[in-house]
Amino acid sequence: MAPFGKIYSYPGNFRVSRAQVVAAHNGLEVPLVEDFKMGVDNKTPEFLAKFPMGMVPALECADGFCIAEGAAICYYLARSGPKKDQLLGTDPKSQSIIDEWVFLAETELLPNVLPPTAMVIFPGYPKDNDRYEKSVTATVRALKRTETALQGGKKYLVGDSVTLADIMVAACVFFGTKVVIDAEIRKEIPNVVAWAQGLQALPEFKAMGEFNLLETRIKP
Repeated sequence: MAPFGKIYSYPGNFRVSRAQVVAAHNGLEVPLVEDFKMGVDNKTPEFLAKFPMGMVPALECADGFCIAEGAAICYYLARSGPKKDQLLGTDPKSQSIIDEWVFLAETELLPNVLPPTAMVIFPGYPKDNDRYEKSVTATVRALKRTETALQGGKKYLVGDSVTLADIMVAACVFFGTKVVIDAEIRKEIPNVVAWAQGLQALPEFKAMGEFNLLETRIKP
């Protein structure tokens, strides 16, 4: 079967991995464009004609449809296959709860997991210890909210199967285990850890990589 589309981005972008996990649930193939040069290829007239902001990830589908913004790509892929109802919900209440988790991932987890991780991983990213500590504190707050929702050994955030809520939150959590979520934090969120490790065991989550058991968080 031909790929559903292709994603432009730099390697290791967790926004891409979450899109690929969504696609895997719907039986869609969306490979990363090979030899894409960030800072070069995304500035060409051809790329900007399709994606005017010049940002990645950017999805170009086989039918010519183009869409950017990581969360929008995930929603489009979720809507485009046989597991649409599972991933997005079938009634206004379940759909809204899924959306609530997606927005928590985008507004609370992502903006706070990213700065500390970038300070450590990317050499040119500005180092700011105060921002680092505030981001870690905010990350833990969002993780504790997730911990509460998973009490009682729940396997999924909404309902009895994987939804877009699980995928979007898990992407931030998995990314956070590279630098921020260490053994001390894991003690406070045992339900989140069990949930993430359960998701990691699912074949559709292969693109997301490993839930890293970081011993001590890394500081810039």
